[in-house]
Amino acid sequence: MFQSRKDTVYIVLAGIFITNALVAELIGGKLIYIGEAVMSLGILPWPVVFVTTDLVNEYFGEKGVRKLSLLTASLIAYTFIILCIGLQIPAVKGDGLITDLQFNAVFGQSMLIIIGSITAFLVSQLIDVTLFHFVKNKTGNRMIWLRSTGSTVISQLFDSFIVLGIAFWLPGKMDNKTYLLSALTGYSVKLGIAILLTPLIYLGHSMIDNYLKKDGK
Repeated sequence: MFQSRKDTVYIVLAGIFITNALVAELIGGKLIYIGEAVMSLGILPWPVVFVTTDLVNEYFGEKGVRKLSLLTASLIAYTFIILCIGLQIPAVKGDGLITDLQFNAVFGQSMLIIIGSITAFLVSQLIDVTLFHFVKNKTGNRMIWLRSTGSTVISQLFDSFIVLGIAFWLPGKMDNKTYLLSALTGYSVKLGIAILLTPLIYLGHSMIDNYLKKDGK
């Protein structure tokens, strides 16, 4: 059993955080169109990651976020190592069974995409936690929306450009125009979702505060 309700809160938030980060990586190989821009489907769960980051920031500080970010990056790397091993093991042949070609098409992401994803994740998390606490130190416990949305506005901008830059622009798979359009579109979508999810920050605060009061915290 956990020693306190606050331990339980951290475990629940960590579970939501890690699950969405891993899901984003696993579905990231599918590219979709938003207007004329190309965007990875993996962009969809990331706003949830940043909302969860803000809640962890509120109750567990920079140290809590940094530990969780490093753990998540390690688990993402571990997931891709297991997938790489799985890609090398031949599938059983038969009607209705998943073939090697099908499996590889879904999970055979390039190494640059993996490197780009992990790099973007760590950099954006570092920026997010730094800006969050900078604003919080200036405003105290007031204006939750400002430190939450403000840190997300900057951190997700870096996230959007880094992952596409490493995975597609640097190796020449995207030209400058496509890179800029796709990165800005992806950023706009993530930012829009994050802003829409802002009420969840307040809801999360209320639920956690009420839960912790029962533990005398």
